[in-house]
Amino acid sequence: EVNGSKLVYLDNAATSQKPTAVLKSLQNYYEAYNSNVHRGIHYLSAKATDEYELARKKVAAFINASDSAEIVFTRNATEAINLVAYSWGLSNLKPRDEIILTIAEHHSAIVPWQIVAQKTGAILKFVSLDENEVPDVEKLREMISTSTKLVVVHHVSNVLGSVLPIEDIVIWAHAVGAKVLVDACQSVPHMVVDVQGLDADFLVASSHKMCGPTGIGFLFGKSNLLLTMPPFLGGGEMISDVFLDHSTYAEPPS
Repeated sequence: EVNGSKLVYLDNAATSQKPTAVLKSLQNYYEAYNSNVHRGIHYLSAKATDEYELARKKVAAFINASDSAEIVFTRNATEAINLVAYSWGLSNLKPRDEIILTIAEHHSAIVPWQIVAQKTGAILKFVSLDENEVPDVEKLREMISTSTKLVVVHHVSNVLGSVLPIEDIVIWAHAVGAKVLVDACQSVPHMVVDVQGLDADFLVASSHKMCGPTGIGFLFGKSNLLLTMPPFLGGGEMISDVFLDHSTYAEPPS
């Protein structure tokens, strides 16, 4: 209740409420097998690691990824987009390369590419809205050219709920050798999302919008792309060996 009145929560496009089963699962982890994942050989660590990797497999199956190694866990979708921007973007974009976005993208999908464009000399091009106040798909198609290196686009709008034809956009982009990053934060919770069917190169989503806990999101990336991307954040889990003068890195999804 709020101020003595029953509440009907309708703001799920921003964040969803958490089912009791989710809360109990979190409680069970902290009470029964709280331990470092991939960082120990004792029972609790093995149990936590098994559950962690099982979650990765479930996410992969949920979006029909071909391999669970294509799922990289992040803190949220914003971090997932930044991971692509700083790891793939800084390594692959050069002056005058074009990144196409729509003006309806979430700020989290715009700002990282503004920063990368400033660093690389790439150019951001924005697709305007049509008479129905949704991104003009035909203009998007016309804007794609041999200068296009990346298309960043939402699957479902967090404001209007409009759905964009991702399959078509991917075909147009791939025809000129460009990659596609899909913001699927609103589509994954509400419709079937098949990354193999979409053929998108990258796709991001966030747990808190689909009845899951806060602080967890994921990046889907095609294996051949993830394998070429340099580390985004340095740390313990993403390394293979550490020496005083250099380190070697674990393969994705670490």
